[in-house]
Amino acid sequence: MTRTGTETIKAETIKVETGAVNCDGGGGALGHPRVYLQIKPEVGAIECPYCSRHYVLSEAARAHPGH
Repeated sequence: MTRTGTETIKAETIKVETGAVNCDGGGGALGHPRVYLQIKPEVGAIECPYCSRHYVLSEAARAHPGH
């Protein structure tokens, strides 16, 4: 979750099929610099340091890393 003043905004969760993901905030010009993130199969998730989007590796991808 992200806190802005007195308002709390729930960060988006995105299910992905590969451990290599990139995030630009999704807001076009209102986004953030693109960052490249690597999800470790044993952890199964990672959070963007800029916008707190939560990327979750699918069960199929966790079962077969590298495919």
